[in-house]
Amino acid sequence: MTAPDLGRGLGVLGGGHMGRALVESLLKQGVDRSRIKIAETSPSTAATLDRELAVQVVSDSPSLFPNIDTLILAVKPQDMASALQLLRPQLEQYRPLVISIAAGLSVAQLQQWCGVALPVIRAMPNRPALLGAGATGLFAPTDVSPDMKARAAGILAAAGEVVWVDDESLMDVVTAISGSGPAYFFKLAEALATAGCQQGLPESTALQLARATLYGAGMMATREADLSALRASVTSKGGTTQAALDSFERQGLDAIVAAAVYAAVRRGRELSDNADKGG
Repeated sequence: MTAPDLGRGLGVLGGGHMGRALVESLLKQGVDRSRIKIAETSPSTAATLDRELAVQVVSDSPSLFPNIDTLILAVKPQDMASALQLLRPQLEQYRPLVISIAAGLSVAQLQQWCGVALPVIRAMPNRPALLGAGATGLFAPTDVSPDMKARAAGILAAAGEVVWVDDESLMDVVTAISGSGPAYFFKLAEALATAGCQQGLPESTALQLARATLYGAGMMATREADLSALRASVTSKGGTTQAALDSFERQGLDAIVAAAVYAAVRRGRELSDNADKGG
């Protein structure tokens, strides 16, 4: 197994769920933990990261430098402007590759807050990255070098599958499909369990069946699988599955999903607008 290329070292700004997930994935891929630093302002979170990951954790973000040349931005979108403005002297001096996993924030916004023209790549991983089963969409402007794109892809690939999009506006769609997507499947599993209870199953039994079904269906839906063919393979004409799918169609499931994805895309664009307004 070849460890992903971090450049001289990797700094992670923010040690929350996704920042931690990426670091854990890299460690599992054989990256030397001495080459990773995390900046985390919460004392309790910092203590947990230090204890459980055994990487260097700093409370002040400028201390991430000088021994890194790849920086992952893993703070909340509404906190990004102030976080980057604090780092401006270090960013100007060391000029790292910047990989942002913040939803909605454009390359132009991030470069403006950095105060210097840096190579910036946007990434949108999802929560299954915690298990090494994530899906990440990536976008890079045309002035980012192939080597830097390969470095970013290698880092994110440690947590699961990686796909590139050529149009930055599509990152909001990536966020709506894979970034937010796990919650949609969890919601469906919750609804299945509730419906099972309404039909007489004990709650514990309904939950166990719904969880196992979600897991098993996900295992079957590999990237080589034809989803329509999978659906057809478990749908007997005139059977119980067909009755349920017919009900979905009558009630407009496809339109409901399309409206939900549109709402998520719109919210991603609102986050970008609000960040510009300081909201």
